[in-house]
Amino acid sequence: MDNTTKRSLSKVPEVTAIFWIIKVAATTLGETGGDTVSMSMNLGYLVGTAIFAAIFLVAVAGQIRAKGFHPFLYWTTIIATTTVGTTLADFADRSLGIGYAGGASLLFTLLLASLFIWYRSLGTVSVDSISSPKAEMYYWMTIMFSQTLGTALGDWTADTAGLGYGGSAVVFVVLLALVAAAYYWTNISSTMLFWAAFILTRPLGAVVGDFLDKPLSHGGLALSRYSATVALLVFMLTCILFFKQRAAEKAH
Repeated sequence: MDNTTKRSLSKVPEVTAIFWIIKVAATTLGETGGDTVSMSMNLGYLVGTAIFAAIFLVAVAGQIRAKGFHPFLYWTTIIATTTVGTTLADFADRSLGIGYAGGASLLFTLLLASLFIWYRSLGTVSVDSISSPKAEMYYWMTIMFSQTLGTALGDWTADTAGLGYGGSAVVFVVLLALVAAAYYWTNISSTMLFWAAFILTRPLGAVVGDFLDKPLSHGGLALSRYSATVALLVFMLTCILFFKQRAAEKAH
């Protein structure tokens, strides 16, 4: 591969069906993994957030230092955002007492602000443009807010709105189907639709993760958080190993 080709590639994966499959698995893993540390290990939300935030910072630093797209490094960073998003949202919603609606509203505002600042700074928020350290910083900051928002939004629909885990999952699947339909049959910006889908997959993963490990009395399956986390991790590793992912091509 010559230098011209290298420069034409982003440092994030091409958006394909396998990307979304792994993304949903990663968001579900983030919920079960975050709950494992904060609840099953009894470390609490604050300590859990500190642990996963440290992992996230190390992973992002590795991403920025990398010369190209590396699937295992990329998805490790995604998992770090989902786990820290889980514990951080739970800490804000429950320990700080601002509630699911308050937490979701605050995080949605931060997410929009992140996208706005990114766009004003670089002129695009397209994932095809992720090839410079500055773009990567905006990208991962936006993802962090979206993952944390997803946890709060999933909890809000399942608990406060009274939809339960199954009802909430149906709502987010329908919304994702509408986004997919808009991608194929409308002229709505593909970048806008990507971020809409990226955000919506997080609460879907959150409610599925809660459905797997919450007690039967709370509408869950009461599975072990440890076993659910390991099973999801093995599934992700299998997908990464057997389905080759390519770096997204930069828009010119």
